[in-house]
Amino acid sequence: MIQLTVDRKPVEVEPGATLLDALKSAGREIPTVCHDERLAPSGACRVCLVSVEGQSRLVAACACPAVEGMNVTTDDPELIESRKAVLTFMAREYPGERIDAFPEKGFHRWLKLYGLEHEAQGRSDRDRLDASNPYFMFDRSACIECYRCVRICSEVQGSFVWQIVNRGPETRIVPDSLSEMAQSTCKSCGACVDSCPTSALVDHTRWREGLADSWTRTVCPYCGVGCELEVGAKSNRIVQVLPARDAPVNKGHVCVKGRYAHQYVHASDRISEPMLRKGGEWEVVSWDEAITFVASRLTELRNQHGPDSIGILGSSRAPNEDNYIAQKFARVVLGTNNVDCCARVCHAPTAAAMKSILGTGAATNSYDDIERAETILVIGSNPSVNHPVVGERIKQAKLRGANLIVIDPKAIELAKYADVHVQLRPGTNVPLLNSMMHVILEEGLEDSEYLNRRIDGVEELREFVRDYAPEKVGPICGVCPSTIRDAARLYATARPSMSVHGLGMTEHLQGTEGVQCLVNLALLTGNIGVEGGGVNPLRGQNNVQGSAHMGCEPSNLTGHVAVSSAPAAFLERWGRPLPEVQGLNLMQMLDAAEVGQLKAMWVIGYDVYLTNPSAEKTARALESMELVIVQDLFLNESARLFAHVFLPAAASFERPGTFMNAERRVQLLRKAIDPPGNALPDWEIMQRVAQAMGETEGFSFADECAIWDEVRSLWPVGAGLSYARLEKGGLQWPCPTEDHPGTTVLHKDRFPTGERTALKQITYIPSPEVVSDSFPFLLNSGRDLYHLNAATMTGRTENSRLRPTDTLDILPSDARRLGLEEGESVRIVSRFGEAVLPVRFDRGLRPGEVFATFHSPKVFLNKTTSTVRDRVTGTPEYKRTAVRIERLR
Repeated sequence: MIQLTVDRKPVEVEPGATLLDALKSAGREIPTVCHDERLAPSGACRVCLVSVEGQSRLVAACACPAVEGMNVTTDDPELIESRKAVLTFMAREYPGERIDAFPEKGFHRWLKLYGLEHEAQGRSDRDRLDASNPYFMFDRSACIECYRCVRICSEVQGSFVWQIVNRGPETRIVPDSLSEMAQSTCKSCGACVDSCPTSALVDHTRWREGLADSWTRTVCPYCGVGCELEVGAKSNRIVQVLPARDAPVNKGHVCVKGRYAHQYVHASDRISEPMLRKGGEWEVVSWDEAITFVASRLTELRNQHGPDSIGILGSSRAPNEDNYIAQKFARVVLGTNNVDCCARVCHAPTAAAMKSILGTGAATNSYDDIERAETILVIGSNPSVNHPVVGERIKQAKLRGANLIVIDPKAIELAKYADVHVQLRPGTNVPLLNSMMHVILEEGLEDSEYLNRRIDGVEELREFVRDYAPEKVGPICGVCPSTIRDAARLYATARPSMSVHGLGMTEHLQGTEGVQCLVNLALLTGNIGVEGGGVNPLRGQNNVQGSAHMGCEPSNLTGHVAVSSAPAAFLERWGRPLPEVQGLNLMQMLDAAEVGQLKAMWVIGYDVYLTNPSAEKTARALESMELVIVQDLFLNESARLFAHVFLPAAASFERPGTFMNAERRVQLLRKAIDPPGNALPDWEIMQRVAQAMGETEGFSFADECAIWDEVRSLWPVGAGLSYARLEKGGLQWPCPTEDHPGTTVLHKDRFPTGERTALKQITYIPSPEVVSDSFPFLLNSGRDLYHLNAATMTGRTENSRLRPTDTLDILPSDARRLGLEEGESVRIVSRFGEAVLPVRFDRGLRPGEVFATFHSPKVFLNKTTSTVRDRVTGTPEYKRTAVRIERLR
């Protein structure tokens, strides 16, 4: 610790602290204008000047390191007058009416504290107001040129939107379009608004609604990054959302969805009462009638056709507690292992692959290892779009000197920064990774000491990958052999090397096997069990890691324990034996429904019809069932077309619980507003049905905390994750006891199955989905920055203005050959169906390959996707469909 004195008071601070940190420790607060703790100190505004004994000049507290023995003075009258003079200079043209209108702004607070409000003599200039962005306004007349917007956009977001033009008195801050914000490259993350100390940048909702009455810390309802938010509410409405400044995951940053796309909870078509379809029409009913109907129909179908005629789908948007109840309902009330969730169509291959080799089907490392890695390998993922906060951390790590390898069929944003971009054909991950291992073993770049100590099967793998030389694999992948060698050498030599991957790895015929190859690569180079290394899936939805981990999988119970080897604790707690019949996964349930074997399905927080592949096949399955129950916020496409019952659920902002993010961190949700009408938490709805079916003993939970305590009793490695501990901050499992700190890196000394594990030999099997004269283009699909999956939530926000439709992205030269103009609507046709959507030019694609997003029900891209599935988990091959492109006539 460093000891110093502040205004005659002794203070201790950590090494690396600044004088501003020391002042805060001493309880002394002085003005700062250019400073933001998320940014590198600049000391440019000169408001935070202090006196240090022995130094002839005043120093900026925000930028001066604390040194042992310093004697610092902040309360000298001359210092105070100096600060007032600087603040007065800044305020001279500032619109004074804004000070009381936005009291939370830092600059306003300091003006009032120093009695300088009267110095703000300026007026707002409507001609200098830019309200073109749907989420925030930029008022140049309130800009004091502190440059925090410029710096946070570059240093944190990495977008470099804000530009400084001219010099001296003519200096101005403008977006990179040099015109309106709407024309710029802004991603609407709101970082600049959050950092701005004046009213130059203000959220539209803050203008309209005023200050929030209450603030609640909770977790973002979108992707699996797990950003923490501060939710401002007024009159039971969310009026503003800010990033939690001290959150370990997002560290005071958040993307456009997390900060702004929250108004779906107040959407006009939100369903808040139970409904039954009677005579083909929806009719609002009481909860008693709805519960009685569901309970009686499920009982009838179970008694008539057996428990395995019913399937339950948990929700990756719902908290852990609700998913635990869903799988317990399936196994205890119905007596079936037919339970699954949307992990089936995204990262089930990751969990299966990593568990098969490492013993745990989850990320090995933490997001903080991004900053510790020497090399980062991004494969089959576009983090800048799908996981923006992580994507920007990767970009910033690269800008600070880390090495970056991108393996992706598209030249995604991170590819522009990559040392090596391996632009392979979709579906060729297995040969590509085998070839990288060939190079590593051929050139002696493996970690021999690590392999000798912990890994079996090395010589067998060495012999196996001899047949995967880059010169042979290059033509298969469509990649230059030297590029494969460059990627392999960089990953193997500039260590620790961390990999992050997404659905471009998993949604293939060999999705599971591709991830196994990625694990092989990490083990071969000693990158498992070390900080800055590991294999780290970027999970799609906010709780997809948790929903599967709670037991919403046919073969696994809570804690990802195999049903076939269930501990006695489950039988003791549940009071009955587990179902013995092997359960069906989602895809198998639909197959069974299509042939009349599955009679009922309860779908929670999941639009199966819109998001599943080969939509016609899904429609046939849903139409054939005698009972389809949909439980959601809105009447989604599955409910609108096929459901017999609709049960209204509370959103995550409207109830407590826990989410589990992609780095194994469990975090508390906290209720910010009340749910509308009679909407209820998912677990409570299922518990009421269980009770109506005669199951009261195991379904009498008072609240989410009681459910979570039962979860912890059945999940030894999560036993230490009590609500009381999580109140102080999220923790990563394993966390077996109340005094355990949580685990940031897995497999440091041993694997769950022992001290050693074995490499796997994975033979490349090409997908049967190939191009032909009739279908000459290869279609890949994925998400967009502004929407999540079926856009159930984002489609009901202003994000629809930022991204109004899905697009077919195509190489301009391919478009010219077909005579297509940008923006023109075309029909894409596959062997399975067709969809119509507009063309967008993208120079980052390979010739003969196209890319489309899949969010819009009007486009319904999944009418075109194939029936190919992963060989191990049944996950659909969304990433490879042969299509032709037709002009509309």
